[in-house]
Amino acid sequence: MEPLKIYFKKLKHGSDLPLPQYETPEAAGMDLRAALTEPLILKAGERVLVPTGFKMALPPGYEAQIRPRSGLAWKHGITMLNSPGTIDSDYRGEVKVLAINHGNIDFTIHHGDRIAQMVIAPVLRAEPVDVDQLPDSDRSDGGFGSTGVK
Repeated sequence: MEPLKIYFKKLKHGSDLPLPQYETPEAAGMDLRAALTEPLILKAGERVLVPTGFKMALPPGYEAQIRPRSGLAWKHGITMLNSPGTIDSDYRGEVKVLAINHGNIDFTIHHGDRIAQMVIAPVLRAEPVDVDQLPDSDRSDGGFGSTGVK
């Protein structure tokens, strides 16, 4: 099977960075790097848009999901808000990641740091249908915690 092609355009501030890439043969996500002109201090409790230095074109029927890197989350409390964030196939602006510092100390992001990961996924389109009644289910309208803990 031929791999899905995603077209990238590097921007000036990211021209020296590699394209997003899978770090291991079976990685689900491609690592995204920060494209910065100077170090960015992400203060504890603060959120910021981190530029990646590229634009891209996804094929119709696909999305890019922006997700945290587990090591940054575990070691420093750095994660992505709105996770997974969705980049639609018709978006052509610079890809930026919405980072937040849930840690207790400031965290410095440098140019080229791997800051997030991007997973490419197919998108199913649904047809909304207005009905007067929904089909029954065993769960019915039981919500938050209704199925228990064990």
